[in-house]
Amino acid sequence: MEDCVWARTSVRTSPGKKPMKLRLWMLLTITVLLVTPAIYAENEVMGEIEFEGKSKVEKTSGVWVDGQYVGYLKELKGSKKVLLLPGEHVITVRQNGYRDFVERVEMKPGEKRVVRVAMEKGPTGAMPAVTATVKISVNPERAAVFVDGLFVGHVAEFQGMGRGMLVAPGPHTIKIALPGYQTFETQISPAARQKVEVKTDLLKSAGNSNDPLIKGNEGEKPPPAPPPDQGPPPPPPQ
Repeated sequence: MEDCVWARTSVRTSPGKKPMKLRLWMLLTITVLLVTPAIYAENEVMGEIEFEGKSKVEKTSGVWVDGQYVGYLKELKGSKKVLLLPGEHVITVRQNGYRDFVERVEMKPGEKRVVRVAMEKGPTGAMPAVTATVKISVNPERAAVFVDGLFVGHVAEFQGMGRGMLVAPGPHTIKIALPGYQTFETQISPAARQKVEVKTDLLKSAGNSNDPLIKGNEGEKPPPAPPPDQGPPPPPPQ
């Protein structure tokens, strides 16, 4: 029987690698020490807006801050919470079939403010007797959906089993938009009782979208500030 010989192999690190690793760790430690105070200071300066809404209508409404779409109300917490610099800001909340909710806030450094949103029914036309159904299957599902220039909700509301959007038969323009992504636009012309699906993945873009739909209406201005308190009128001349 042949003898079995076991070979043991040892791997040694060359002397030059340890100092290199030590230098990398020192550089990483210094970077963390320099960056962490800056991040902490920034968080101390930024104020936070917390949104509250009682019903599904409010929770699925789209939110614009200073004319920029930031998401739908229910999702704006945790990693998607809204942080604002000190100063005056205009909050606008929109929902299909409801009046815009607008509130002006004056943020202070480090302040946390609650905005309680209550949507009111707006004037709407009568639904057509015959409709078509549009299903939206888009990623990310938090993107805003616009039909013929009007905000109607976010993607998640119109995708999945048993979900869809009712529209009048005929031509419509569908836009899907989200900050940080290229706006997707398509034309549809469904027949009566027809089901149409809009399906795509939004492509990322550098910076926020310049689409006026998610940057607010063109020429949109914040509501005027309330007049300052005035003292009593001067007495009439004698």
